[in-house]
Amino acid sequence: MNPEGQKEGPKKIDLNRNDMPKQTPERRRHNFSEVALGYTEELALKEAKRCLQCKKPRCVTGCPVEVDIPGFISFIAKGDFMGGIRRIKEKNCLPAVCGRVCPQESQCEEQCILKNKKGELGIGRLERFLADWEAAQGKVDIPPKAKATGKKVAVVGSGPAGITVAGDLILLGHEVTIFEALHRAGGVLTYGIPEFRLPKAIVAREVDYVRKLGVNVLTDFVVGKTRTVDELFKEFDAIFIGTGAGLPWFMKIPGENLNGVYSANEYLTRMNLMSGYRFPASSTPVKKHLRVAVVGGGNVAMDSARTALRKGADESYIVYRRSHAELPARLEESENAEEEGVIFKLLTLPIRYIGDENGWVREMECIRMELGEPDASGRRRPVEMKDSNFRMPVDAVVCAIGNSPNPLIPSTTSGLEVKQNGCLVADLETGKTTRDRIWAGGDIVTGAATVILAMGAGRKAARSIHEYLTNGKV
Repeated sequence: MNPEGQKEGPKKIDLNRNDMPKQTPERRRHNFSEVALGYTEELALKEAKRCLQCKKPRCVTGCPVEVDIPGFISFIAKGDFMGGIRRIKEKNCLPAVCGRVCPQESQCEEQCILKNKKGELGIGRLERFLADWEAAQGKVDIPPKAKATGKKVAVVGSGPAGITVAGDLILLGHEVTIFEALHRAGGVLTYGIPEFRLPKAIVAREVDYVRKLGVNVLTDFVVGKTRTVDELFKEFDAIFIGTGAGLPWFMKIPGENLNGVYSANEYLTRMNLMSGYRFPASSTPVKKHLRVAVVGGGNVAMDSARTALRKGADESYIVYRRSHAELPARLEESENAEEEGVIFKLLTLPIRYIGDENGWVREMECIRMELGEPDASGRRRPVEMKDSNFRMPVDAVVCAIGNSPNPLIPSTTSGLEVKQNGCLVADLETGKTTRDRIWAGGDIVTGAATVILAMGAGRKAARSIHEYLTNGKV
């Protein structure tokens, strides 16, 4: 009721999401500092109060790890940030990561009621705000753990799937050890995503959280070489395999063996895991290239093209065989790339790389494409245009067209069924593989996908492993 005693009308719905501050394109293309700066407390409160607090929240159904989205947002709206981060961590042990790299626009935010009215809610931005707020307090809230069961689980791989499995199972009372092949934990979060999109200090902070929960993290341990899966079974009751998809694809066209032709895995790993972007402060040299062509249209391609600019390239290209509408990259990432000056060569397909007398790539021959009927992916199929060949001068090419799982574990572990594409066969609802007491999830099962889908697979596998360890059922 208003002061005159008249009944108030319905509350007006604010459809406009609060923008998140970020570095200007002119500034950020010359540094590796984080592009997006995050919500201030004032912006977070304003955004949280836009949530409709639906009785039947569809946003939760769009979250692969089942976070209580209206719940944590309501805590923010009340100014109870500790309550908010606790609510998130009931389901998600990587909130600072998910708030930065999850495709919320096609998951939780896509399901939001505001979408029906052509509005948007910054769910991911609010999640990031809470995670960063907690870190700024200088202490991390550790949830209670169940009574120790005496059961031991080995988790192979410390990427999003492995960390999620470990975080869930340790809270259920099981002893968990993560085995990581590289010298730093985090998997693709550490070696694959650039500093300007996901700072390594944040990944280290999230990994440290699972350590504080009690998870043992062993690095420089290559399962399949240091010890086999069968040897791990002498100590562990169950094993989860979450080794991702780190084997790069190439196009198998002439000239791919020339110097200056990289896989995106190699290019980004040198920059991220080996800190090449900090040379000469780091000991990993990275050759400066002036005209870089990145083949592909996904997030990895955008990361590579934007990295090339920051390393001093005069021109950085995205070379993609379809049109802008079919780009698989997140809209935010392609927009950031365009703002920073990445040049998009669309409807373009490389057919060979041409080198100089010293074996370095100097040109890329391409053919122009046009779009035909939709293919199995639902996108319009690119068709070559006759006699449309042309050459581009380049001194580096980064191939970012996809990855497959590394075959090491399947080749050293009997009883694991593998698909033709190299992915492990596993039940998508439980993670159970074709061998008893072995579960798997993430990119090694699905092929290259998103961080949050890998985490969702980890959550499902953790439930199944727990059921097996406590009841003997799968």
